[in-house]
Order: sequence, then structure tokens, then C-alpha cells
Amino acid sequence: MTARRNVTVLALLGVAPLAFTVLTATPAAAHGSMSDPVSRVAACYAEGPEHPESAACKAAVQVGGAQALYDWNAVRDGNAGGKSKERIPDGKLCSAGNDEYRGLDLPRADWPSTPMKAGKHTFHYKATAPHKGTFELYLTKDGYDPRKPLKWSDLEARPFAKATDPTLTNGEYVFDGTVPARSGRHLVYSIWQRSDSPEAFYTCSDVVFGKDNGGAGSPSAPAPTASAPTDRQIAAGADRSSMDMSHHDHAMGGGDRPAGAQAPAAPAADAGSGAGGPHPDGVARPVGGKHLAETGGDGSTAPLAVGGAAVLALGAGVLFLATRRKAARHQG
Repeated sequence: MTARRNVTVLALLGVAPLAFTVLTATPAAAHGSMSDPVSRVAACYAEGPEHPESAACKAAVQVGGAQALYDWNAVRDGNAGGKSKERIPDGKLCSAGNDEYRGLDLPRADWPSTPMKAGKHTFHYKATAPHKGTFELYLTKDGYDPRKPLKWSDLEARPFAKATDPTLTNGEYVFDGTVPARSGRHLVYSIWQRSDSPEAFYTCSDVVFGKDNGGAGSPSAPAPTASAPTDRQIAAGADRSSMDMSHHDHAMGGGDRPAGAQAPAAPAADAGSGAGGPHPDGVARPVGGKHLAETGGDGSTAPLAVGGAAVLALGAGVLFLATRRKAARHQG
């Protein structure tokens, strides 16, 4: 019996570190997108993921599907580590090299845009999960042609605006920058590199200085003005997101909700929804079996963590009992 008990104790002690690893592996929520100037993915989401209004957003859905718009706050690279230019290839800057968002890379001169002027500007970045980190904003050079795939060389070498740990106000990071002089259609590219993780987030915001000339080349018809999604729209689409929003306030930026404010009510989940629909535990169903915004774990993490905790408790109890009996035999 003693030998059997010792084997059991050793087995449980061997399982305990694994259970502890599972217990500590928890998924992170999606994080945000530029709301002023409005990012492409945010503008298309605001138009409606299933039936967007603008020609550019319709084309993006045809190429990448509507799920990319429901996942508007997760254009990211989980292992960027400050090496965005080395990791993201030319032509895929707006998708961050992520195939789900490939529709955002379409070279077009009619993306919904935000009017922009040279000089001081206050930038807003909608955050669904707050993090420490640095924002860098880059502007396209003179001669930028939106009809061609966006390359790193199309952007100025240095950011025109930079902010580290800016203030989170009503669910948005807010910071100032001085915009260089330009004319016609251009693009603002943002990189939000977290300081507490190698993860980074990216946005492409189409902007127009003065008259929209469609960028370099022949003039084209003016594109629609971009609008950022409202809190109500964000809440309404939360149940279709493949992100884990079960532990974060996707409308107001987590714990920064003003005292007394209430979260916008999301509509009841459709029990017959397909990919992107809710799980019974509140974690949205992943696309292709993965959560794009996770830094560890998946939808099964919670039940596994509970099981791991139970194994730890059982192992500790058996170890205590074995030690106590051994001591009693020595005393006898």
C-alpha cells in the first residue's frame, strides 16, 4: 500500500505543474482601432459588416468576408516585438500580414476617408482593452498612389506623431500630433506596440487634404466620408466577433467607465448563428478554430483551469495525508 501511495503522490506531483500552466494560460481580449482619423476596418464595420454601403467596403467583404469586420479591433501581430517593418511584407500593411484581413489591403482610391488638415490634430483610438504601450503614426509621402499596394517605402521614415501611455478617456486613447502639409488623398498608418507584450496593433486610415483627387494619377469620383462605429454598433456586433470579450467592456474600454454609466445593451444572441456566434460560456466561437486576439489559451481555458485547480488541490491533499501517516509510523 505504501509503494502504491507513493506512486500516486508522484504522479499527482507530476501533473500539478501542467495543471498550473493551464490555470495561468488565459486568453486576452481584442484591443481597438483608430477612430479619428477613422481606420478602414472601423469605417466598413460602421457601414454594416453584412451589407456595407461603399464600393470599397463591399469589395473588402467579397475578398475577406464579413468576419474581418466583426473582428474590427484585432488587426494585430502577436509577436511583433517592435519589428513590424521586418515582419509585415509590402502590400500587406493594412492587414498586418493576417489573411483574414486581406480585404483591407485592396489598392483603391475610393476608401471612405476622413478630412484632414496640416497642423495640430487630436487623435482618437477606440480601445476595447487598455494596455501600456506606444502609438506611432506615419503619413504617406508626396506622390502616394492609393491605386498601388501600400509599401513601407510609401510612408515617411519617421512618425509624425508619437505617444506613450496616452490618456484613456471614455474608452478612447487621446493624444495630439502635428500633421505635415499634404494635398489630396493620403493615408495615416498607426502602430500600437504594447510595452507589456510583444503584441502590436495596426490601422490604415484614409485621409483627404482639401479636395479628394483620388491620389496620384487621374482624378476620380470623391469617396464617402468615413464614420467611426458608435458604442451601440459595437455592442450590437459583439456576439458575432471571434474575439474573447467576456472579460472586457467592448464599448467603454474596460474599467474606465464613468461612475454610474451603464454598458450599452447587446441584442440577444441568435441561437442559430454560424461562425462567430456565441458559445454557451460567453466566449465567441473562433474562426477556423482559433481566436485571433489571444495571447494564450482558447475558449476551453476556463474549464481546463478549473480542472487544473482541482488536480492541484487533490495532489496537495494526498501529499499531506502520506506525510502525516509516515510521521505517525515513525512516532510509533
